[in-house]
Amino acid sequence: MTILEAKETGASTPPSGKPRLRARGGRAAGLLHSPGLLVAYLWIIVVLLAAVHPSLFATGDPLRQDASQMLLAPSPDHLFGTDDFGRDQFTRTAWGTRLSLQAAIIAVAIGLVSGSLIGLVAGALRGKADSVLMRVVDIMLAVPSLIVSLAIISALGRGTLNIAVAIGINSTAGFARLMRSEVLKVGNAKYVEASVFAGHGYVRRLFKHVVPNASRSVLAAATMDIGTAILTVAALSFLGLGAPPPTPEWGLLVAEGRTFIGAQWWLSLLPGLVIVATVLAVYRVGRSFNRGRTRVVA
Repeated sequence: MTILEAKETGASTPPSGKPRLRARGGRAAGLLHSPGLLVAYLWIIVVLLAAVHPSLFATGDPLRQDASQMLLAPSPDHLFGTDDFGRDQFTRTAWGTRLSLQAAIIAVAIGLVSGSLIGLVAGALRGKADSVLMRVVDIMLAVPSLIVSLAIISALGRGTLNIAVAIGINSTAGFARLMRSEVLKVGNAKYVEASVFAGHGYVRRLFKHVVPNASRSVLAAATMDIGTAILTVAALSFLGLGAPPPTPEWGLLVAEGRTFIGAQWWLSLLPGLVIVATVLAVYRVGRSFNRGRTRVVA
């Protein structure tokens, strides 16, 4: 018998040999007892819808200019006001969701895949291979992440996709360390040791027991890392390294409004609040995944 858990708990093997589920609480019940988590889920749904179909929230053209509508304050007609070209700021924020979220997801995917492979190889092979790979990871972690991202973007050129690649490469080290630690921890678990006496080979133990259980913590961390990626994408776009104007992007919208921050404060504040709300919602959902993962006992 084997015990498939997110983390080793020392639980005994069920006598019946049949799998059963252990959960710290149903997901639906958790949402009902946590209004903050429910709001976070709803906000993420809205953001995803805006990324896929921005016209559901803003039917106008984000690039349309109107000299007669310049620098208007927020109103029912223009929820976020208008910029110095008369463009509706809410429409531009809604359409900018796609680029910002797309870049963040691509960045996390790159870091997750590459970092997990490095951590898996290091944790599985151990010895000299583990030592060499982890020294490389230590070097990557020693350099400030923003400097690494700027260096990669300088080599690749500006653009949202290049920002995503830079952030993904920069996040590889963190995922590699986490995956390695999980592989070592799960590899020493009692149920993995018991599988040796069941006649399971090393490769079978690795991919049947170690990888599925070690990946749970890594995936939970990846969920939370999307929030960090959104912030980093916005920061680099704010510096002018993302999509060129007039393409709407969250960081660029904040940067464009800073010239008028004294009088037309809403141009930077309202898109900035959307970024903050999205990051906080992603962190909240990621924490719930990390705390409330279902444990399967078999």
